[in-house]
Amino acid sequence: MIRKIDDFLTNWKHESNSTLKVLNSLTDESLTQKVYDEGRTLGRLAWHIVITVDEMVSQTGLQFTATPHDAPIPTHAKEFAEAYKKSSDAMVQAIQEQWTDESLFEKTDMYGEQWTIATILQILISHQTHHRGQMTVLMRQAGLVVPGMYGPSKEEWLAFSGQAPE
Repeated sequence: MIRKIDDFLTNWKHESNSTLKVLNSLTDESLTQKVYDEGRTLGRLAWHIVITVDEMVSQTGLQFTATPHDAPIPTHAKEFAEAYKKSSDAMVQAIQEQWTDESLFEKTDMYGEQWTIATILQILISHQTHHRGQMTVLMRQAGLVVPGMYGPSKEEWLAFSGQAPE
């Protein structure tokens, strides 16, 4: 639960670093990977994470420059991580400059409901974690190495122990 700005910033630091590890693992060729014909591509999921920083947090009134939620999907993998990092860094700086702990309890309209800013921030984290999980499946299908986020990945475990995880 987010009760203080530092609660969010501590959690966001780990989560945004995990997202960057995933985004930095993408290749141009992997961006079109899908599970099924009507499904989102790996690139679309990655871009969805990038633009959601603007789409959700801009609803709070926080003034910062992020990749706009209607920006077109890039064609080069490196652009995803660059855009995400710029948006994330700008958001963090703006939060530190514009909000106090009390700001977290202010309510604002979000999707037709009244949410506290703390709720918006928590859902932002959960949302990107959810989509990172989807991305790891597509990454495996595309033949990419999945980075560890909450512990070592299969490849990291093998490098560490010499044995596949059970």
